[in-house]
Amino acid sequence: MVLVSPKPVEESPLVAEDVPVPKPAAGRLLIRIEACGVCHTDLHIVEGELPLPKLPLIPGHQIVGTVAGLGEGATGFQVGERVGVPWLHKTCGACDYCASGAENLCESAEFTGYHVDGGYTEFVVAPAGFAYHLSAGYDDLQAAPLLCAGVIGFRALRLSGVKPGGRLAMYGFGGSAHVAIQVARHWGCEVDVMTRNPAHRKHALSLGASWTGGSDDAPPAQHDAAVVFAPAGELVPIALRNLRRGGTVALAGIYMTPIPEMDYGGLYHERSVKSVANSTRQDVIDLLDLAPKVPIKMSVEIFGLADANAALLAMKESRITGAGVLKIG
Repeated sequence: MVLVSPKPVEESPLVAEDVPVPKPAAGRLLIRIEACGVCHTDLHIVEGELPLPKLPLIPGHQIVGTVAGLGEGATGFQVGERVGVPWLHKTCGACDYCASGAENLCESAEFTGYHVDGGYTEFVVAPAGFAYHLSAGYDDLQAAPLLCAGVIGFRALRLSGVKPGGRLAMYGFGGSAHVAIQVARHWGCEVDVMTRNPAHRKHALSLGASWTGGSDDAPPAQHDAAVVFAPAGELVPIALRNLRRGGTVALAGIYMTPIPEMDYGGLYHERSVKSVANSTRQDVIDLLDLAPKVPIKMSVEIFGLADANAALLAMKESRITGAGVLKIG
């Protein structure tokens, strides 16, 4: 499913095309794709809300498949092994960010389904050093959303600074939040969820939320930390208003509408706002290790590859409970 020109997803911007099977260059894997998660980042790419470094483009970056071929010198995997490929495609490995463990901030980083063709297709190539072995405890459809929705939610929790037993707020409750709440509850946190969607409120309660409501509703207590999953800038002052002194609001999206002007008093008393940019390989490793211990249970809605436009539209209209996944293999 190829993006030739970005436009609203209601206009079906992804087009089915036959493309050649890529060949793995040195150090890379050829992967036969079985499933690919559908992410809000894909929607922002398809609708042109992010500047696009490549067109035409095959989106998708929550890829699960099997190794079908090895480029020269590719190590760590064998043909036939199951493998996961996330958003981070590669980094330079030499800059200050990479050397300090902040490779997610590498200025030369490339991303799957953005700089290079991604997972809305049958085959993809990826550097062996940026691919992952997957737990047998998750089938292909269950594993796919862990690779971005799960990882970004996990990193957002870390950057929010929430402590075990603390009170956490989540604004928006889609694919990423439904993973993050399970991690937070595993840490013993109380979680309040703000979402306008009744089905998402019900889902949050089933996963252990202490309280649900709309963004304009007063929560039962102030929050030690908050994560904003919805790409709505107007939620930031609300999250700050409900935040205890010294707390942090983490913004989990790659895109957000403008944040409204606000009085300094809303930020005073050492409250912080922190954006979450991509993730490191260690984040992926840590989440994949933690997932079966929680255990994280994935809620997925399955679409065919040819239905990628419909999947993105359903996500845009908040009609997916949990995460959408394209079943490809």
